[in-house]
Amino acid sequence: MYSYICGNIRALNPTSVLIDNQGMGYQIQISLHTYSAIKDLKEVQLFTHCIIKVESQAVSQFAIYGFADEKERSLFLDLISVSGVGNNTAQLILSSFEPGDLVQVIATGNVGALQKVKGIGSKSAQRIIIDLKDKILKSVGELKIPVFLGNTIKEESLSALMTLGFNRLNAEKAVEKAIKGNPEGASVEKIIKAALGYLSS
Repeated sequence: MYSYICGNIRALNPTSVLIDNQGMGYQIQISLHTYSAIKDLKEVQLFTHCIIKVESQAVSQFAIYGFADEKERSLFLDLISVSGVGNNTAQLILSSFEPGDLVQVIATGNVGALQKVKGIGSKSAQRIIIDLKDKILKSVGELKIPVFLGNTIKEESLSALMTLGFNRLNAEKAVEKAIKGNPEGASVEKIIKAALGYLSS
């Protein structure tokens, strides 16, 4: 339906962005990777994928997922093509790994790394690797692997983790640990990534 959407950012948090395109507002679900790429911008172009589910001749679900680049969108589409991997799980995987890291995990058959993502068990991790190893290496090609605080950062991090499906109490504990373990001034996405590590350990 939409290949990409351009516009001004009206609201932004680590899991979603509201884009104003010629007077129409688009609420778009994003990963931490995309959040990091657009957080300092006023105007953006996001590559998109729309999910529409129809039940009994009525639309029961409509969601737009946005990506900072076509490579991340390609990874998302590859992930949801795997049996048992839904849209939210794919987004959580992309929030847990940078695209280059995810390609490396799949290429090397690192089941343990995938299992650290909430909702991904041993069988699901193995299925992702078996189904996507060759496909992802061909479609994505070489990717650079990037090296991977206040009340507002804590609240944003907690909100993002709860949106991703984590229990509030567990999320709060993980965020507090992440903040203590990172130097003052660490970004929201760094805190969320650290908290995800605590939640999956």
